[in-house]
Amino acid sequence: MSRIREADLYLPVKRLLEGQGYTVKGEVGAADVVALRAGEEEPVIVELKAGFSLSLFHQAIERQALTDAVYVAVPRGSGRASQKALAENRRLCRRLGLGLITVKLADGFVEVHCDPEPYRPRQSKPRKARLLKEFAKLVGDPNTGGTTRRNLVTAYRQEALLCLRLLSAQGPTKASAVAKGTGVPHARRLMADNHYGWFERGAGTGVYALSPKGKAAIVDYAAEIDRIAAARPVLDAQQPGAIP
Repeated sequence: MSRIREADLYLPVKRLLEGQGYTVKGEVGAADVVALRAGEEEPVIVELKAGFSLSLFHQAIERQALTDAVYVAVPRGSGRASQKALAENRRLCRRLGLGLITVKLADGFVEVHCDPEPYRPRQSKPRKARLLKEFAKLVGDPNTGGTTRRNLVTAYRQEALLCLRLLSAQGPTKASAVAKGTGVPHARRLMADNHYGWFERGAGTGVYALSPKGKAAIVDYAAEIDRIAAARPVLDAQQPGAIP
């Protein structure tokens, strides 16, 4: 397969703009493509690249000093990874106030995915609420920002570790007592869901005990369990049946 060149994008983009009544010229000053309609003073600038890159966005932002109508144009790929990259970069273009054009080099098909316009962010209240809830429930600061999300300590895992700690100290215990002793109101559902495989049903209705994996987790997560417990001394002291 021959290497894609930025120049391969020029004629399809030029035809698109000419079809909209623009006069189009390439390599004008620092711009790859400049288009202008008769009687208008606001040019359209298009920056061509063989793929999305930081330098492409840097160049496009620089062109915004000349006009509000700045587009980036890249080849249109195929496959799931390409579609994901396109969606992510379309969001980035919208945030930066840039337009986005793709070109199918096989047949020259040109598609405009978004036009330059001021960015108006829309916040998701449910996602914000989940973020703040997780922040409030997370005990201390157990994770180093920027590290891999594998083995991430979440508020849910911390609650499971509290249940693990109580069962390790007291043996098989009714779920209601675990909830009271740990301050985890949904302890019954947490142990029943058994996301980590640490719990198992004990003898009697609503009684839970440690599974073999749970007994191993007591050792594996000993430092984290101690850290959570140390951060919750007031809560532990206030809970009926809480372990010291």
